[in-house]
Amino acid sequence: MAKILICSISDVAPGEMRKFETEVGDLLLFNREGEFYVTDDQCTHATASLAEGDYFDDTVSCPKHWGEFNIITGEATAAPCRKPLRTYFVMVEDDQIYVDSEREAAGALKA
Repeated sequence: MAKILICSISDVAPGEMRKFETEVGDLLLFNREGEFYVTDDQCTHATASLAEGDYFDDTVSCPKHWGEFNIITGEATAAPCRKPLRTYFVMVEDDQIYVDSEREAAGALKA
């Protein structure tokens, strides 16, 4: 397991997303009302940071061509995006959020 510290729970308020630079690249953390999800920040369609897009419900949109991804599954849900977004397995320990960079997400983790 490659456990990587992302941030403290209090660093991202419910309903917000935030980009973090890590040893495996830029990751995007979503706080979906106390459920945490982490994906790659880079759109799989075009060179664009998803942190500059919009986050609503279970979706993040790309600011370049407005393609969309499901933050839970990584599935591309709106054109022109087709390739899924990588999602990460999230762990919360002592109010700190970590990801396992070697393991895909299996669902949300509640704090």
